[in-house]
Amino acid sequence: MSKLLAHARRSPSSDLIIEVETQVPLEVYFGGPDRPPGYLRDVLAAHIAAVPTGGAIDWVTYYFRDMRLAEALVQAHRRGVKVTVTLEGKPRVPYANDEVIALLSQPGGLGKALRIIRIPGIPAPAGKSWKPQLHEKLYCFSHPAPIAFVGSFNPSGNMPDENPEIIRELGDQDRGHNVLVGLVDPMLVVQLTAHARCLHRMPPGLLYRFSSRANETIHGKDTSLYFWPRIYPHPVVQFLANVRPGARVRVVASHIRAERAVEIMTALARRRITVQVLAESMLRRVTAKVERRFSAANVQFSRFQDPQDLPMHLKFILVEDGDRVFTIFGSFNWTKPSFWLNHEIAIISSDPGLFRAFAARWEVLKNETNPKTGDSLKCPD
Repeated sequence: MSKLLAHARRSPSSDLIIEVETQVPLEVYFGGPDRPPGYLRDVLAAHIAAVPTGGAIDWVTYYFRDMRLAEALVQAHRRGVKVTVTLEGKPRVPYANDEVIALLSQPGGLGKALRIIRIPGIPAPAGKSWKPQLHEKLYCFSHPAPIAFVGSFNPSGNMPDENPEIIRELGDQDRGHNVLVGLVDPMLVVQLTAHARCLHRMPPGLLYRFSSRANETIHGKDTSLYFWPRIYPHPVVQFLANVRPGARVRVVASHIRAERAVEIMTALARRRITVQVLAESMLRRVTAKVERRFSAANVQFSRFQDPQDLPMHLKFILVEDGDRVFTIFGSFNWTKPSFWLNHEIAIISSDPGLFRAFAARWEVLKNETNPKTGDSLKCPD
């Protein structure tokens, strides 16, 4: 291991987690109350600063309120970095991105390098409208060595934040539990960068799910990428369907609302697979009905609640199937919009080092104390 670590590339950020099992290192960063406030946005800021004239930054996100990061992207653009920013125009809190959009759109901003995505709604029964959204979180940098960050983190804070109302609505993502994983396998970085540029160049519409890009699978050495919406089956659901009896599946989820999601996890339990779910405490995100269904199906269910009410925004799955281990993570939620409509990214990896990094974070989360009960939220091992 020490020989391999010698090959690990140092990040511009000083407090780095590196998990190495091959000659391809990974950068894994977890935000949370055990990290400095703004830890993950600082990782992104350091990478922006490290890209020189002639380099490239490709940025796709759902929420973007961090004015200092927005200004850093403008400064990179002015010094000759090729910048693209692709941003959801109407997130769940529709005005959340307005200030950053105004900054990036003003004279001397990003100009055509900024693309705001507003995907038309789909008519639904009872006069409702289904609204596809760009829910991906993807940050690609060409220098000092190519890297693409994928995970759960939106730069949705703005420290110091003068809008406590929106922080209450979104949660304090600069201090809450999130993750960014920096992928450096050349095949994955090239394809993720191409994906970001495709979204920027040709904004997706209602027919995007039928495109070859939406349905392709990109394979690296031990890691595969999936995009959706797609016409092919949900890649995570397909993967879990092939997990063998006797395996252990641990799910960390900020949102579980879809009936289909409950069916998937309870079906695993019926197949003699140990299923443990650690979910966000907010009932809007993980309903009481979901909790009751899990309890009835012998799914080991716990709710995470930070003592400071910081959000648990992580989305990952750990699978131990015989002598094989897998980590699944990305932007996707266990909700109907995420299943069928939204633009999402998922990564499925067999890298043991990546598994250990996420398993260590599971231990941090499961040992948090629930202030409502005074009991430790420990899932049985």
